[in-house]
Amino acid sequence: MGILNVTPDSFSDGGHHLALDDALRHAERMLAEGAAIIDVGGESTRPGALPVTPQQELDRVAPVVEALVRELDALVSVDTSSPEVMREAAALGAGMLNDVRALEREGALSAAIGSGLPVCLMHRQGEPRDMQQAPRYDEPVEEVVADYLGARVAACEAAGLRRERLLLDPGFGFGKTVEHNLRLLNRMDRLSRLELPLLVGMSRKSMIGKVLGRPVEERLSGGLALAALAVDRGARILRVHDVGPTLDAVNMTWAVLKEGC
Repeated sequence: MGILNVTPDSFSDGGHHLALDDALRHAERMLAEGAAIIDVGGESTRPGALPVTPQQELDRVAPVVEALVRELDALVSVDTSSPEVMREAAALGAGMLNDVRALEREGALSAAIGSGLPVCLMHRQGEPRDMQQAPRYDEPVEEVVADYLGARVAACEAAGLRRERLLLDPGFGFGKTVEHNLRLLNRMDRLSRLELPLLVGMSRKSMIGKVLGRPVEERLSGGLALAALAVDRGARILRVHDVGPTLDAVNMTWAVLKEGC
């Protein structure tokens, strides 16, 4: 899954793809490198980010989704928590919804059900504006897996969103310290008890910077190591900025894992 942020303030690539042509060309490059999905986001969810209105988000996202589907025939995921954006994205031909708030925003669950699309539910603690101020867990793995994601899956099923349309994301970096993130990745295979596909996003994140002492532009090697570990522990979709190198790392990892089966 290649990341396409059409925001002015995302932590790694904010402001790089605001123009429609720039966004299309970047998506085209990621598809050429092997991306199967393009994930379009119109609201930054980096630590400290402030919310945007649904109309602001729509103005950023809708033209890009429409062009990606029409001109590149791309499978598009839309990274949104807004019911309005979900409905419009589905109408424009998006193939998936990716919600960092796990359909908790008012009206989001109903919009997701009506869209008919697969939905990724992500764990977070707090909101982007404050989630990294003082995240706390008694046992992060159990609280992410059973207490939150398991409960959200149950709520979605109870509302009529079929289980086969759900994916899960443990939410690395969303209300978690470096230690929380490392423990969660190391024990991510426990998410398999929920028997749903796993999506992870660790590309260029601060956990790499803090462990290796690297700025954003020098985090590729650390990201590739995390990608390989995530695949080994059950991830089936990786949300990344650097598609080509990550695909090489995944293919090499998968070749070893298949040999061991």
